[in-house]
Amino acid sequence: MTIESTWKGSAETLELVRKQIAQRWGEADAEAYDPKTNCFTFKQWKRNGYVVKKGEKGIRSYTFVEAKSKDKDKANEAEDGMKYRKTVWLFYQKQVEPLPEAE
Repeated sequence: MTIESTWKGSAETLELVRKQIAQRWGEADAEAYDPKTNCFTFKQWKRNGYVVKKGEKGIRSYTFVEAKSKDKDKANEAEDGMKYRKTVWLFYQKQVEPLPEAE
């Protein structure tokens, strides 16, 4: 696979995912884990020509997302720029296969 993402996660999320990979596939796969090249979201895999295999369970991780103000004219800027934690589900390279060719 030659896919590469713009992952900007933390050491904490890297270790969280690495531990889950070790539990499922062993330490060798945990050592091979690279968040930029072999573990992506469902949509990222699909954009790159892969599909998650039927029955596969995602790997739980999280990211921080910046909250957007609902009121554009709001004078209180304190809420703008606030971040909240969002769960994301990732799939390791062993959980995907190339999309079938279109007939």
